[in-house]
Amino acid sequence: MTALEAEVAALIVSALQLEIQPEEIDPQAPLFGDGLGLDSIDALEMALAISRQYGFQLRSDDERNGRIFASLRSLAAHIEKNRVG
Repeated sequence: MTALEAEVAALIVSALQLEIQPEEIDPQAPLFGDGLGLDSIDALEMALAISRQYGFQLRSDDERNGRIFASLRSLAAHIEKNRVG
């Protein structure tokens, strides 16, 4: 797990009040469905937390959301490309 992936995992655990440790999230496992088991409400809460932390918005109508939120690794890569500062 990269430093940014660890940071994003901690943000996800905190924002969603998950009962796991950030290091328990497999960077390549799906965030939704059979992976971490998140749902669409969780996606909205994550998007809000990411917006506050990294200074850019994840839009609900973005056709790339399936790829962006596919895994911790893909989410961290998207944040790396788009974060402000």
